[in-house]
Amino acid sequence: MSKYLITGGAGYIGSHVVKQLIEKKNDIVIVDNLSTGFQKTVNTLKKYALTKKVKLGFYKLDLADSKKLETVFAKENVQGVIHFAASIVVSESVRDPLKYYSNNTGNTINLLKACLKYKVNKFIFSSTAAVYGDPDPKTIPLKESGITIPISPYGSSKLFNEKIIQDVAFANTNFKYVILRYFNVAGASVDGMLGQSTKDATHLIKIALETTLGKREKMFINGTDYNTPDGTCIRDYIYVDDLASAHIKSLYYLNKNKGGIFNCGYGKGFSVKDVISMMKKVSGNDFKVETTKRREGDPAIVIADNSKIVNEMDWKPKYDDLKIMCETALAWEKKL
Repeated sequence: MSKYLITGGAGYIGSHVVKQLIEKKNDIVIVDNLSTGFQKTVNTLKKYALTKKVKLGFYKLDLADSKKLETVFAKENVQGVIHFAASIVVSESVRDPLKYYSNNTGNTINLLKACLKYKVNKFIFSSTAAVYGDPDPKTIPLKESGITIPISPYGSSKLFNEKIIQDVAFANTNFKYVILRYFNVAGASVDGMLGQSTKDATHLIKIALETTLGKREKMFINGTDYNTPDGTCIRDYIYVDDLASAHIKSLYYLNKNKGGIFNCGYGKGFSVKDVISMMKKVSGNDFKVETTKRREGDPAIVIADNSKIVNEMDWKPKYDDLKIMCETALAWEKKL
């Protein structure tokens, strides 16, 4: 049995990873300032940990507080860190870049310092497809070795972190890392235990859910003049439980490998209209959709080449199905 520290473990993706770690009989320490995570989620995970006879500790703590962070490391004796905690709203990062460089990059440095001081040498980092910026259509599907030119402070803050982590690993021979570049994450856990509770929705599926349930009067398609089959943006959607399993695979990978960068997607895409059509189908509600102008900085097509994680980690997604993503997300949204 191992013990892992999870930053942002009270949030959407982090909580699903914690659940799978619990199922693998690992003890967990969650560090979260609850700015976007939820105490209710922590409580749910604590109850689940009890049923599996493992320990789950929680510290309400901001990573900016390096002294308090060090006390957690000194007390808990963890074997690895999975780092989710970050600000993630692209449009907000454009308006308030210093928040993103401080919270995302500065706080990651604090976390890495604690890891080095307490000799915690397994580090999994949640990065993003935003590091690729607005990719040339000729480079789709995107490879990890491709050009990285972020077009937002959010994407830049994550790319800076990637470089910092790699440099730390180069300077410290025992330090191992996996950087996972997420594409568009969707859905809720199959058993209905966890889902996305964030209120300020910025992701398409979440907005469609709120519209179909009457929480919004209508939703908008931002641009219908892209060079795609139906004129709307295409994205690679990955089911949250499959993404969580990639983190478990990453921990195993570090038992024998120094580290690497891996795309997390399915290698295929769905358009905005595809997603809306599926949400209407699974909900049985022909909710109101209007079109408006493009949002600044939205690439036409973003699709992962996932061959590296499939081949090197033997990662086998179980839920490569937009219908399941929409159905489970809808079931969860009805609970909120």
